[in-house]
Amino acid sequence: MTSNTRVVVIGAGLAGVRLARRLGELGTPALLVGDEEHAPYNRVLLAEVLAGRYAPEVITLPPPTGLLRTRVTGIDRAARTVSCADGMSIAYDTLVLATGSNPVLPPLRGLFTPDRRLPAGVHAFRTLDDCLGLAEAVRPGTRAVVIGGGLLGVSAARALAVRGAQVVLAQQAERLMERQLDPDASRLVRGHLTDLGVEVHTECRVRDVRCVAGAVRSVELADGYALDADLVVLACGVRPRTGLAEQAGLAVRKGVLVDDELRTSDPSIHAIGDCAQHDGTVYGLAAPALEQAESLAELLAGDTTARYRGTRSLTRLTLTGPGSPLDLAAFGETEARPGDDVVRLADATRGTYRKVVVRDDRLVGGVLVGELGTVGALARAWEGAEPLPDDGPLLHLLTNDGGS
Repeated sequence: MTSNTRVVVIGAGLAGVRLARRLGELGTPALLVGDEEHAPYNRVLLAEVLAGRYAPEVITLPPPTGLLRTRVTGIDRAARTVSCADGMSIAYDTLVLATGSNPVLPPLRGLFTPDRRLPAGVHAFRTLDDCLGLAEAVRPGTRAVVIGGGLLGVSAARALAVRGAQVVLAQQAERLMERQLDPDASRLVRGHLTDLGVEVHTECRVRDVRCVAGAVRSVELADGYALDADLVVLACGVRPRTGLAEQAGLAVRKGVLVDDELRTSDPSIHAIGDCAQHDGTVYGLAAPALEQAESLAELLAGDTTARYRGTRSLTRLTLTGPGSPLDLAAFGETEARPGDDVVRLADATRGTYRKVVVRDDRLVGGVLVGELGTVGALARAWEGAEPLPDDGPLLHLLTNDGGS
């Protein structure tokens, strides 16, 4: 069976859905092909589903007009068709790869069964199926080990603790969320998790997953210490999903290489979102994926001037629990270099922390924990990359919301 569609988008995540919907609004219908059985959903909110704060249907995305649920198995660039697992062949004039990313599965002894499956009780945390499987497995008192202390690991540990699990978080780096937060902000996040009952181990390498009768029973650390486990959550980051692009002979490094028109090495194929590498960067975040989708929609709908120039991304996270929630935001370079100016405001009683880094009279980064009223003004100053005024605005930016 063959169908003919001018624009075909592979991947029904945030980027693919936004592109398909925007193209429809601009009068250029697209066929969206997704391989998950669920309706498209907002992956950013999976931790809230795991925590029980949202029902799965709450994070469903408004569906575009044309959605086909099947798995694409190959791209024939010469014939301009894609083949699917169900035998369908889809012709395209323009193809867009929005294939997202896969969870990184660490090289641990005992992680896989002989048929290369994860043992019972060991879960990745990337898809709605992963989330629902975890939610079904966790009970009050369940012993859960989260491997990885980045944004995903912190979110998973918090969600499991809210569900009543006994959670241990094992982080190989020296602090939590080391890619986004400076040491002071990271300590506040660690304190919040500890208040929820999470036992946090940093500079801690997991070596082995121990199973009995095909089900996980413990996790062994590099120093020989064993953590009893009914559940293990793998939150070790993600890797761009580039298999289709590589099989088709497209240029791939960390991600699928794209230019400012988000074109790959084949001018009839574009890539956006987690799978794309633009100007040396694979973002792996929602905001850049959505910006890329908007830019590409305008271009494909006929705006020949539309370009994607990169995204200055801001990370935001809210950690909720039995007590007050902890809000945090980070952007740019949160660690100062020699010669940089740094302004900090900290209130240990209220658990708040604000810091900005200035280089050559430009705001190059910042981190806020506890109160985010100023984040809008700070982000605008950072995104503008303009020289700061001479009248001492930094303290004002840190203490005033600038109308945001």
